[in-house]
Amino acid sequence: MKANRCETMKDVRANVDRVDRLLVALLAERLNYIEQAARIKPSRDAVRDEDRIEDVIAKVRAQSRIDGFDPDIAERLWRSMMEDFIDHEFITWDDLRDRQTSS
Repeated sequence: MKANRCETMKDVRANVDRVDRLLVALLAERLNYIEQAARIKPSRDAVRDEDRIEDVIAKVRAQSRIDGFDPDIAERLWRSMMEDFIDHEFITWDDLRDRQTSS
């Protein structure tokens, strides 16, 4: 995706803020899928899937090359994000099962 041309720092900041709003919306959507995975996965051991992590990283690196984004930066971002999302998935998985057993 090509960035808008900016003439002033005000333009730069407005565009960064616009992109941040889009990123937050996309990350919220991604988190919803992670929460659905917590509901669907049959065991807590299935929450962390090393093969899937490496598959996602490979896809992100490939897409980064296509879009002109540094693949090393993308990998660091995704690994960090995925760790946070996996932590959240563990919590969600536990909470869902706790609610089922206490009902």
